[in-house]
Amino acid sequence: MSGVMLTGHGGPEKLVWSDRIAVPEPGPGEVLVQVLAAGVNATDINTRKGWYATRTEPDAGGWAGAIRFPRIQGSDLCGRVVRHGAGVSEPPIGARVICPTNQSEPTADNPLAFRAIGSEYDGAFAEFCVVPARHLYDVSASVLSDIEIGAMPCAYGTAYNLLTRARVRGGDRVLVTGASGGVGYAAVQLAVLKGAIVTAQCAPSKARAVRDAGARILDRGAAPSSKSFDVVIDVVGGEGWNDRLSALKPGGRYATSGAIAGPMVEGDLRTIYLNDLTLFGCTHQSREIFAGLVTIINTASVRPLVSKVYSLRDIARAQQDFESKANAGKIVLIPGERNENG
Repeated sequence: MSGVMLTGHGGPEKLVWSDRIAVPEPGPGEVLVQVLAAGVNATDINTRKGWYATRTEPDAGGWAGAIRFPRIQGSDLCGRVVRHGAGVSEPPIGARVICPTNQSEPTADNPLAFRAIGSEYDGAFAEFCVVPARHLYDVSASVLSDIEIGAMPCAYGTAYNLLTRARVRGGDRVLVTGASGGVGYAAVQLAVLKGAIVTAQCAPSKARAVRDAGARILDRGAAPSSKSFDVVIDVVGGEGWNDRLSALKPGGRYATSGAIAGPMVEGDLRTIYLNDLTLFGCTHQSREIFAGLVTIINTASVRPLVSKVYSLRDIARAQQDFESKANAGKIVLIPGERNENG
């Protein structure tokens, strides 16, 4: 089969196209899935660069530790079931399926342990991949296209987890940062779906799509008003972090799953404890949370914004386009040669 192999941490030159990759065989409890579409996400780029490594764990460049190279990345999967491994009967052959990026695999020592597709095992940047059947969800009922669904598992799973952990409910005033990106835009849509009053921070050039999703717009460089929000959903980090904490009302909730402006932040602990704020770091996703997203997909309650579609062979150009942040919404890869870049 054809696909893209990550040969090590580094730049786009570490992404190697091959037409000679063996089609994987599903083992017991596993399913062979034909890839129909795969979204481009910051996590794949971060993993390629080794961004998740720390000073104390310099080799732990993947989501859950060190990566074994070569690795086929791809954290977003919309696919079709083509073969069952031993002991598997569901989802049925022919079903259109998705899976969460972070797949819960709890242990006695770590109930929040997980494996990430495209990081700890081979993912969707190839014509086929093997996924444990227990982590697949049937979305055959959805009227959304393969490309639209391929844009959703990572970004919308992350956003839905953020909103669920922060207990967003109808009438809450919610601030979403990075609102024109994949996770931010998804958080806006899903918060509006919950009945929240959403203010979204983004660049003026990309504000129209976010406004159309139901949000009020706050310029990306502006500081939010003090004590104005019940919840802050933050994927930006970097400078201005303490301003976002100060924007919370007493008893407010802050949830984060990213740091696109930088992971190192400065804040005032008094802002947190004097206002009884609760902070949520959101990586682990429970099965119940992702199942809730699957219901939203199957009922087409929201429709993702897909800005461009690239052939998988053009992955380096697609990731460069993603990092330029020139477009709102998502970029999606497909195994064929079709491009939609108008």
